[in-house]
Amino acid sequence: MISLSELQDRAHPVALPLQVPFRGVQVREAFLFDATSRWSEWSPFLEYEADEAARWLRHAVDFGCGGVQASPVRDSVEVNATIPAVDMRKDGADVIDALMRRYPGCSTVKVKVAQQGQELADDVARVAAVRAWFAEQGHGGNGGERPMIRVDANGGWTVTEAVEAIEALLAGGPLDYVEQPCASVSELAEVRKNVQRRGLFVRIAADEAIRKSADPHAAVREVVDAGACDVAVLKVPPLQGVDNVLSIAREVAELGVAVTISSALDTAVGMGAGIYAAACLPQLHDDDGMAVAIQPAGLATGGLFAVDVGQRNIVDGHMKVKDLVPDAAVMEEYALVGERKDWWMNRLANSYALL
Repeated sequence: MISLSELQDRAHPVALPLQVPFRGVQVREAFLFDATSRWSEWSPFLEYEADEAARWLRHAVDFGCGGVQASPVRDSVEVNATIPAVDMRKDGADVIDALMRRYPGCSTVKVKVAQQGQELADDVARVAAVRAWFAEQGHGGNGGERPMIRVDANGGWTVTEAVEAIEALLAGGPLDYVEQPCASVSELAEVRKNVQRRGLFVRIAADEAIRKSADPHAAVREVVDAGACDVAVLKVPPLQGVDNVLSIAREVAELGVAVTISSALDTAVGMGAGIYAAACLPQLHDDDGMAVAIQPAGLATGGLFAVDVGQRNIVDGHMKVKDLVPDAAVMEEYALVGERKDWWMNRLANSYALL
């Protein structure tokens, strides 16, 4: 395994501004490595303790130093657009237009909801604005198939609030799925039972319930055994790497649960691992031998950055599988220095010690 001193020598910590706040973050700090096989990224969120950050570091080392065993079976992956919890009363429809134009050809959209300080009416208005944007573009009007809307609550609702919100959001059109409506597995299961009992056609997806666990394989089994989800959202860094994510994905598929590979607000460098993993997912078939559609990946979050370390183009709603060398000028201009750089270097040492 690469030594700590070599990691430190190869490290380039940066702080990149976002277009709008996302998960309460306005500036994304990330640690980039000029690793032995390819550039890699280690960017656990600032509040994570060393044990959780170490799981992200295991992935960064593995991916950057040639430890991945799986190989892609396709050269590009379909992705969804992502709309943060923008305030429609303040920003208006123009902000939706500006954001959607960063995702050319994307017909699946994930909308952030349940933002602290906002109300259900704000979520309904945001989703309605996305539907209206597609209608204006000539798609999705009058109950058409486009867009496919996903909403992500990041565990922000109670069971009662989640069911109320789902009913309100479905009144404006269909939803693909509701991601992590509540925090706990038991709450997810209760929401899923409630929506089925009420005849509401929407899938429930689990994210934090899986990726926050120290044993994601056990977490998947717990979530599925509890009847708590129809979709598992898998993110490569917190799940300790591409091969581990694909192993979990195989388990999930055998249990009849769909998989979405998603981003942890990675930079253009880190995004490469998620795209790589999504491109490795095997083509599944139903009982009649028909190919099952692969879920659009939640990997096109580069559009949320005001400045990124590189460019990953979206063409017809797809992103190519490729390694990326970051822009040296951007890394220099947005480099972390002084106390913030020291903080990351200390964090690296503490996390490395737990590998």
